[in-house]
Amino acid sequence: MGGKASRNKGASSERIVCHIINEALGTDLHRELEQSRSGRNDITLGKYRWEIKRQEKLSIPMWWKQAVASCGDGDVPVLCFRRSREEWKVCITLEELLLLIKHASKDIDFRYERKV
Repeated sequence: MGGKASRNKGASSERIVCHIINEALGTDLHRELEQSRSGRNDITLGKYRWEIKRQEKLSIPMWWKQAVASCGDGDVPVLCFRRSREEWKVCITLEELLLLIKHASKDIDFRYERKV
């Protein structure tokens, strides 16, 4: 797939992810319409700069570089991707994941006992 069909697929994917985020968080996000020309991210949510990919061939290292390149000082890159008939997946740094868990889980007991 190339050209216009690829752009349409990308735009559709960005709208889908915006919808998922809006439903989960009660926000009113929209895709960044000028991102492809300006080198910006696809979606902005606070300090998080989202890059959205829906492709069969995974190119995570290349996509991650693109997500990082779209960030300014203090921004956090987020890579969201999926293949057909698979669920959406997200890449963020381990440091950011731990900060999110720490912030969101003040009442969670992290002790884990494996049941055998």
